[in-house]
Amino acid sequence: MTSRAYRVALPALSAVAVLALAGCQPEDLAAEPGSSGAAPGGGPVEGFGASPLDNPDGTKPGLAPLTSEADRAEARKIIEKVATKGRGPKTGYDRDEFGYAWKDSVDGIPLSRNGCDTRNDLLARDGKDVALRSGSDCVVVSLTLKDPYTGRTIDWKKQKATTVQIDHVMPLSYDWQMGAARWNESKREQIANDPLNLIPVDGPANGAKSDSGPAAWLPPYKAIRCSYAVRFAQVSLKYDLPVTAADKKAMLAQCGG
Repeated sequence: MTSRAYRVALPALSAVAVLALAGCQPEDLAAEPGSSGAAPGGGPVEGFGASPLDNPDGTKPGLAPLTSEADRAEARKIIEKVATKGRGPKTGYDRDEFGYAWKDSVDGIPLSRNGCDTRNDLLARDGKDVALRSGSDCVVVSLTLKDPYTGRTIDWKKQKATTVQIDHVMPLSYDWQMGAARWNESKREQIANDPLNLIPVDGPANGAKSDSGPAAWLPPYKAIRCSYAVRFAQVSLKYDLPVTAADKKAMLAQCGG
């Protein structure tokens, strides 16, 4: 794919490139403890991007909450298809087993071989008010992100790069333990760079997740948890990777199962 159609054109790049501050600001949509975070009446929660039900290949931006009963029922149908097995040993796992980070030349996945590395593709996909480095068609230097994991808005600049990190929804070491250790290098590179498995999120939240499955970690923003479970299931099904029984139970629970 060579088109950068998902990037918004910026008429005054130099002006946009300087944002006021980097960091997280609380949003009215952030869920209070014990609340679902859903909009009144079960309507859509705005600003997070596409529903995972409408984004099966991960090319659309963001991860929107699923709030209607019909969507949550559809979510449970997807999760029910996921196979289960015990988590295997981590022996032999290394990040390099999945290729070097953010490789552009991975065949068989969307957004590959477009001249931009995976990280910048994902920042451009999900960010608002995206500004690029002067003279570059790829390198994102600032953006605004509606973070699905915390429910907050992050004004990000490249000088504080770790404020936003790219999360592997189904963590690579988890993949390794559930069967990827037996894959060839090409397939491991695909899951490591597939936009279906990648979401720009709040850096500290991503660090807290580490390589946990849904039974051990879920996004702090409760409204997004069903969508997160669906995305985890979508990656599992695409790559024929099982999850643990505890993780599947937790995934179903987020969608009312």
